[in-house]
Amino acid sequence: MSNIEETEEKIPYKKTSLSKKDKKNAAIYLTPSLLGVLLFFVIPFFVVIFYSLVDNPINKEFVFFDNYINIVQNSSFQQAAKNTATFSFVAVPLAVILSLGMAILLEQNIPMRSQFRTFFLSPMMVPVASIVLIWQVLFEYHGVVNEWLAVFGIEPVDWFKSSYSQIVIVILFLWKNLGYNMILFMAALNAIPRDVLEVATLDSASSFQIFWYIKLRYLSPTILFVGILSLINSFKVFREVYLLTGDYPYDTLYMLQHFMNNTFRSLDYQKLSSGAILMALVMVVVIGILFFVENKFGKDVEG
Repeated sequence: MSNIEETEEKIPYKKTSLSKKDKKNAAIYLTPSLLGVLLFFVIPFFVVIFYSLVDNPINKEFVFFDNYINIVQNSSFQQAAKNTATFSFVAVPLAVILSLGMAILLEQNIPMRSQFRTFFLSPMMVPVASIVLIWQVLFEYHGVVNEWLAVFGIEPVDWFKSSYSQIVIVILFLWKNLGYNMILFMAALNAIPRDVLEVATLDSASSFQIFWYIKLRYLSPTILFVGILSLINSFKVFREVYLLTGDYPYDTLYMLQHFMNNTFRSLDYQKLSSGAILMALVMVVVIGILFFVENKFGKDVEG
């Protein structure tokens, strides 16, 4: 045993503890934040749960799960939930896969790489009102897309009032979010240890093998983060849909946010609260599944 190790063994471990003054100062600094979280997040959350279990805010008679049963049987809620689930199921995987592909492409030494990166990030700088105006110019009945299709003899389509309406919104969602997701993936790709990739190359591993067995595993935390971020943003697409189509859009564009917004206007607290709780439970389950998959897939590269 070396002298350094012997010296370290003789030095007793001294547990540091905060003085009363430090604890008091910490409590003073933390109290405003804790009060804010309690006032604006915790208490309203329990109020929503309470409203979802009573008949109305005046009588306050407990009906337990009757409000949940009623909202699940509500045809408008069913339509909104179906449309939102369909949109998220299509848009979120596309946002993850396409942005990852773009990041891998821009990682190569291709011409005008910086210009492409700037081009894909430009939608982040465009205000929502301008995005809506652009999409109206493109996809209105007398818009640019229909004018272009008419050149090939194709009949014009009322894009926002047809079965293609959700495809248009998926394109809008991807156009807005791909650039930011791409930057996150590019940062994660640059963080992969170079020596690991070099060893794999020396062992004659193919590009696909390097991607599947090395890069994808190191990227798993970023894929999880981008997936959750894209899922949250898929719910925020309501802003654009609302500005394009109003309170009651075409059937396939009627999202959960439309249902919540219209229910809030009618002051139906029970329906609104029970719907919000159901949405929260679904989000918790989906995010939990994503965490489980990421932990299963990427645990061998942690540490």
